[in-house]
Amino acid sequence: MAAPDGAPASAGTPRRRSWLEIRWRQFRNAPRPVVRAVGSSLAVALIAGAAYLAYDLSAPATDAGGRTAFGLLYVLVVLAAGSLLTWLIVPLPRGSGSRAIRTPWSAMLGLFAAIPIAYLVLILAFDVVKPLLV
Repeated sequence: MAAPDGAPASAGTPRRRSWLEIRWRQFRNAPRPVVRAVGSSLAVALIAGAAYLAYDLSAPATDAGGRTAFGLLYVLVVLAAGSLLTWLIVPLPRGSGSRAIRTPWSAMLGLFAAIPIAYLVLILAFDVVKPLLV
């Protein structure tokens, strides 16, 4: 059997994977710190997003300032809680020691994970769920 470029395939050469196969394998084998950061931010964003949606549905239509303030509060809570929770649950690798070390980099991982998650939950809540409820 010949390789795609015409050269014979050797027994030790792995087959060439498609872009989709590579991304699916990366998704299935994501690093645990990243999964924890995204999971903690997603949990906070879902709870805060549900509270924001409930407030938006119950607030009078003329209360634009309250909606804006609650939206800002939502974003700040998701970013702060995602950063803090990730700092708490994602320590640096221990190596040979037994003490877990936490640095500001753990908190930054949580912050960078929380930014798109906060946005996506807002889109889900207000563009998908709210029209179904109204």
